Amino acid sequence: MGGITLSSAVRTNLNSLQATSELMSSVQEKLSTGKKVNSALDNPNSFFTAKGLENRASDLSTLLDDMGQSVQTLKAADKGIEAISDLVDSAKAKANQAQQTSSQSERAQYASEYNELMTQIEDIAKDSGYGGKNLLGGTGNDLSVTFNEDGSSSLGISSVDYTDTSSSTGLNLSDLTEATSGTATLTVTGTAGTTLDSTANFATGDVITLTDANGTEVASLEIEADTTIEDLEALYDDVDGASAAFASNTLTVTSDFKLTTASSDATPANFTTDGTDSGFATDSDIDAALSKLKGAQDTLRSQASTFGTNLSIVEGRQDFTNAIINTLEEGAGKLTLADTNEEGANLLALQTQQTLASTSLSLAAQADQNVLRLF
Repeated sequence: MGGITLSSAVRTNLNSLQATSELMSSVQEKLSTGKKVNSALDNPNSFFTAKGLENRASDLSTLLDDMGQSVQTLKAADKGIEAISDLVDSAKAKANQAQQTSSQSERAQYASEYNELMTQIEDIAKDSGYGGKNLLGGTGNDLSVTFNEDGSSSLGISSVDYTDTSSSTGLNLSDLTEATSGTATLTVTGTAGTTLDSTANFATGDVITLTDANGTEVASLEIEADTTIEDLEALYDDVDGASAAFASNTLTVTSDFKLTTASSDATPANFTTDGTDSGFATDSDIDAALSKLKGAQDTLRSQASTFGTNLSIVEGRQDFTNAIINTLEEGAGKLTLADTNEEGANLLALQTQQTLASTSLSLAAQADQNVLRLF
């Protein structure tokens, strides 16, 4: 192009047209990206300041995701405590039912159902985890929630162990002893139909009393002249959970609980079946269980309150972090985002200017062509 010579008017108009084209390219880039600062070349100060704000917002956004997962972990633990509380209430109902009856068989049944509730409590505690953390699972399940990008603000949430109801640091609810049947034998010389007062063991007027582990009399029989061995068998058979069988001069007594036989006469001596009583056999046993259940309820309510406080803190920081992220992104936007209305007006003005510059360049070229009229 060094061999081409442009007149001053043409060069001036050409430069103006080129400058307008460059401005149009810049405006079009701002409109297409929505940003007035697209690189450090546009405005180094605004670009790097906005970048720092965006980086912090990104870091906080990652922490925000972690907070959300922590909230779910706390909610899972809270649901677990709620379900466990319901089962503790059911266990308390079983103890109250046992207290309302004197039947050792019924009490044994309630004790068995009580133990099943303890198993379910442990299973619920084991299933109350979320994302690999179980706040009801004990050691190794403590949760730490970080609130800011440098880790200087955080919340430690300690786990509890409800997976073993008997743990003294947990619910302190031990399984009850379940009743087992036992037997005892008494030698009664005679045969079926023999009257008891004809045997060496009993005399007319003696009173046979059957009692359970609670000291409650469950049956009694006064020996009369016509009281037979079959009547003694019937005495045991009429007791819920007990029975007797006579054969070969031996009376065998079987019961689902420890059943004590006593006679007002010194002969026969007292004897007790060798079974095992349930954990609800005595009133004092039931009272002790109810006391422990109340302690467990208090523990659960206290822990639910603690987790509730932790949940409120995490959710509060979650809302705050959301607000901070929005503030940071808004600040970065003010440094880099373009005003599309303004840039649209600029583009329209530049298009007009470009048209005028093209017209002016055409007029300047026509002026240079006037010399041709001389030839």
